[in-house]
Amino acid sequence: MTHTHLAIPADHPPRLTRLTFHGPLSEARAQPLVDRLARTDPTTVLDIGCGWGELMLRVLTAVPEATGVGIDLHAEDLARGRQNAEARGLAHRADFVEESAVATSRGCADLVLCVGASHALSTTEPPQHTSEALRALRGLVTDDGRVLLGESFWQRTPTPAELKGMWPRASASDHHDLATLLDLAVAAGFRPEWTETAGLDEWEEFESAYQADVEVWLARHPDHPLAAETRDRLDRHRAQWMSYRGVLGFAYLTLVPAL
Repeated sequence: MTHTHLAIPADHPPRLTRLTFHGPLSEARAQPLVDRLARTDPTTVLDIGCGWGELMLRVLTAVPEATGVGIDLHAEDLARGRQNAEARGLAHRADFVEESAVATSRGCADLVLCVGASHALSTTEPPQHTSEALRALRGLVTDDGRVLLGESFWQRTPTPAELKGMWPRASASDHHDLATLLDLAVAAGFRPEWTETAGLDEWEEFESAYQADVEVWLARHPDHPLAAETRDRLDRHRAQWMSYRGVLGFAYLTLVPAL
């Protein structure tokens, strides 16, 4: 899949040009996932924290009658989504809006996508934000619709040494395990139609692609004024990844509203 990207000054680090999805999602998983969601025949799609809305655009391609709205706070990603929609002939059916998702009135939609963006629905600290986000999602989806929730979880309890190497102030309480995540979805008024988790190969593809274009840029521009800052950021993120590799999981839950 090729993308049209915003122009970035030639002597500046590129941004996420190797990523198709902003998360650990392979093409092999994405297509069956989109096919399964499309079979529910949604006419309205809402993408929370959409980024450039790749999944939403694929659903709209698969369901010609559907329209979609993606909301996010990152203007550059939204612009990329609009350009991709235009390139695929979907601009008249896909709207990308720069706004907060907290207490959004954009529902009810037949299909709500919230992949790696539950934090966008809540002002509560993790992991309590997950329950609040699930309750919000139940109010944003039609009774016969679907929610696709993409959410991080601990595959096992991280050790103190692993936590020290992760993001600042990382704690074992930052995420639930998968069983608890599913229980929270049920408590919020859903039944889990489909449960799947990203494999190590998907994580490696995502994390490598996340940094790859900037790594190449840095190797070619070691004396650039932005090189030191860029090198520090890349090295810090790589060290964090090595600390949560095999510990942090990512679940894709297809949820059915319970009546």
